[in-house]
Amino acid sequence: MGVEPTSDSATIQAAYTRLSQKYHPSNADTGNKEKFDQLNQAFEVLSDPELRAAFDKIKGIDREAGGPKFSGTEFFDALGQGAVLRAAVLCLLYDRMRLKSFKPSLSMRNMEGMLRVRGEELNFALWYLKKRNYVINDDKSALAITVEGMDYLEHNPPSEAEVMSFIRLEAVADPHKKHASEKPTREKPVTLERSEAEAASPVLSALNRALHRR
Repeated sequence: MGVEPTSDSATIQAAYTRLSQKYHPSNADTGNKEKFDQLNQAFEVLSDPELRAAFDKIKGIDREAGGPKFSGTEFFDALGQGAVLRAAVLCLLYDRMRLKSFKPSLSMRNMEGMLRVRGEELNFALWYLKKRNYVINDDKSALAITVEGMDYLEHNPPSEAEVMSFIRLEAVADPHKKHASEKPTREKPVTLERSEAEAASPVLSALNRALHRR
């Protein structure tokens, strides 16, 4: 139709009207049934928002309504959380490698199901981790931690509380289990009053009576 990918509906309608008159089979000079049918098909796709979005996706066209926008305050909030999310991904993959060394990978679907995060955020985190060679894809496109990723995590241990804030409760093996480092509370020693001690020890009771008689 000769229109730009970002053209609005009015521009598309105008182009369709002009070209339909040109290629309509009734036009003795420029009529062309094949081109007229193609034009109708193109207009049908471009005038339907869902069909147009699917067409743009196939063509690799990214149309942002109103142009790109800066996130503002949200960007600065995300800036600090990005490092924590990347650490959470490494923790999941390190733990998988530790527990399942013969099958150390997690699929993207598994990862999405274990983390409280949007797809865009996870994709961004994985892009960084792969560029750093901390994470790789195996031959089935599943995710696995590398030696470099393990070394990084060991030398830069993240905050447990921050990492756990990204992990879904149902993805934790036993969320109510106490941490191994938590020591049980020591019970106070039971002390007996004098009368109780005497009752518990007949020998002590006899000695006390002897002393009182002196």
